[in-house]
Amino acid sequence: MKTLMVFDFDHTVVDDNSDTWVIRCLPDQTLPDSVENSYRKGHWTEFMGRVMSYIGDQKVSPDRVRSVMETIPFTAGMTDLLTFISDHKSTIDCIVISDSNTVFIDWILHASGLQAAVDRVFTNPAKFNELGYMEVQCHHSHDCDRCPVNLCKRKVLELYLSEQCDGGVEYERVLYAGDGGNDLCPTSCLRGRDVVMPRKGFTLEKLLARLEDHASLRAKVIVWSSGTDILEELKASMQS
Repeated sequence: MKTLMVFDFDHTVVDDNSDTWVIRCLPDQTLPDSVENSYRKGHWTEFMGRVMSYIGDQKVSPDRVRSVMETIPFTAGMTDLLTFISDHKSTIDCIVISDSNTVFIDWILHASGLQAAVDRVFTNPAKFNELGYMEVQCHHSHDCDRCPVNLCKRKVLELYLSEQCDGGVEYERVLYAGDGGNDLCPTSCLRGRDVVMPRKGFTLEKLLARLEDHASLRAKVIVWSSGTDILEELKASMQS
């Protein structure tokens, strides 16, 4: 039986937010207040549509956007972790569930040469239109009131596990590594033998600490600070 490694992307695989990193491609690296102040809670994807529209208005080419995105730093130890996963594909499946978008994640993984580690990426679809503007769509619709309107990571994870099961793949253990508030919902579908790994000092760690008091979380919680911590846990879980 295989192990499933699930990653969030921003502030987990990469050590920044890919959606805000893109602003570096602008000549003055800032957004006007009219765009900056247009974000509504839970509607990040719509906001990113406006950001990318503004970037297109400034005549920033897709190639320029790509070259900037490829400079985003990976979190410490993460390249070693992804290389290990690439070398053990017979026993480890790996997916990314992210509120970023397909274009950014694809560029970043390919630039690092680490795309072979990741079997599937579940995120918001994006593409450049004929005018050279990047358009971002919502990943799906859902009825979860805890998650942003465009993405419920629990729904994605449950559907993936169900499809894998239908295909004859069951997982001995699921390891989920993330950092943010939208990584809390998927932890509710993890089992007792699974592991949720919140990044030290980030939102998910604080939210899980509250949950542990209420015993509503079945999975084991192990805090991480670098990819090395996750790698050690992954190796240990494969031997147990």
